[in-house]
Amino acid sequence: MKSWPTPFVPAVPGHGDPLRLYDTASGAVRPVDAGEVARMYVCGITPYDATHLGHAATYVTFDLVGRALRDAGHVVEYVQNVTDIDDPLLERAARDGRDWRELATAEIDLFRDDMTALAVIPPDEYRGVVESMDEIAAVVRRLLGSGVAYRLPVPDGEGTGSDVYLDLGMTPSFGEVSGWSADQMDAVFAERGGDPDREGKRGRFDPLLWRAVRAGEPSWADDELGPGRPGWHVECTAIALEHLAHPFDVQGGGTDLIFPHHEMSAVQSVAATGDPTFARLYVHQAMVGYDGHKMSKSKGNLVLVSALRADGVDPMTIRLVLLAHHYRSDWDYTGDLLDAAQTRLDRWREALSVNGGLDALPTIAAVRAAVADDLDVPRALAAVDAWCERTLAGEGDDPGAPGLLARTLDALLGIRL
Repeated sequence: MKSWPTPFVPAVPGHGDPLRLYDTASGAVRPVDAGEVARMYVCGITPYDATHLGHAATYVTFDLVGRALRDAGHVVEYVQNVTDIDDPLLERAARDGRDWRELATAEIDLFRDDMTALAVIPPDEYRGVVESMDEIAAVVRRLLGSGVAYRLPVPDGEGTGSDVYLDLGMTPSFGEVSGWSADQMDAVFAERGGDPDREGKRGRFDPLLWRAVRAGEPSWADDELGPGRPGWHVECTAIALEHLAHPFDVQGGGTDLIFPHHEMSAVQSVAATGDPTFARLYVHQAMVGYDGHKMSKSKGNLVLVSALRADGVDPMTIRLVLLAHHYRSDWDYTGDLLDAAQTRLDRWREALSVNGGLDALPTIAAVRAAVADDLDVPRALAAVDAWCERTLAGEGDDPGAPGLLARTLDALLGIRL
């Protein structure tokens, strides 16, 4: 699957500090202890609706991670999936009377446009589930063959064949990513795609690996598994194992993926490979709300990137709205935030257009240090604000400073001025 065009990233003198990020699994800020190549997997969209600010916050955050790693001297290998077959997509297509493939294609195209406008560097591998069916089925077959997965007959009246589940009772690493109690898991498992009350399951949280074909649903042939399609979590396990060496360095996504998605993706990998580590760090973007609730397609309380762009909002203003909040802090969108971001962008452009300014090197160092410190981008923005105010007040006459700082903001923060 094609991704989107790679933006030009200007060179900046020197190099960034080693990146440190908060790891959900250990509950601590830890260094991204990568070698020459840093490997990152970020869970992508289910394409049944347009990109909202919650999505954009996630992909901008991990764009910053990639930029910081590159600035620190690493080569970055980045993989992102697209869940282009899943229940929510089929349900939305049926509701709207559209072919599910056409709906997915249209929304993926819109997502590409939004990411291009927001200057997000694309993944090296952008993989859909449909095009990855062979490697996903291979992982399910491996789990069945090793005895850690089991078959469960399709309920009477729904079809024939068997669904396949992972037996979490045989996977002692379960729970290591989230650290959640059973009660915490139970509170969200059903609403996040699980089926805790499915009759015959060995364990309440056992994840679905392969769903046998039902009437009216798309399916893919497999001689051993029978016709069907993958469960949600195993797609990311398989795509990551196929396209990244494991363990890889950073697993990313929103906090709503901590459980069950990232928990299950990891435990399935451990069960399939025997390697106790799927990812070295699990990094999560906090939720973006609107009208007091998490922004989500199911609630319909969406602020769409494409709608803001259609209204004439500068994509760099949208990006600054997102950068103004630390990635681990929940926040609510309001129109005032957009106004403040536009004011900041205008002020930066004014300061960076002067003939000479304050020496930029201390500000560049401050930006680098803030970004490396668990993506403390609000602190980086404050340093730039201070440079702009002092420059506009007439301090400094370095003719190269405005251009050097502008290149830094482009390279490290993705803000094109």
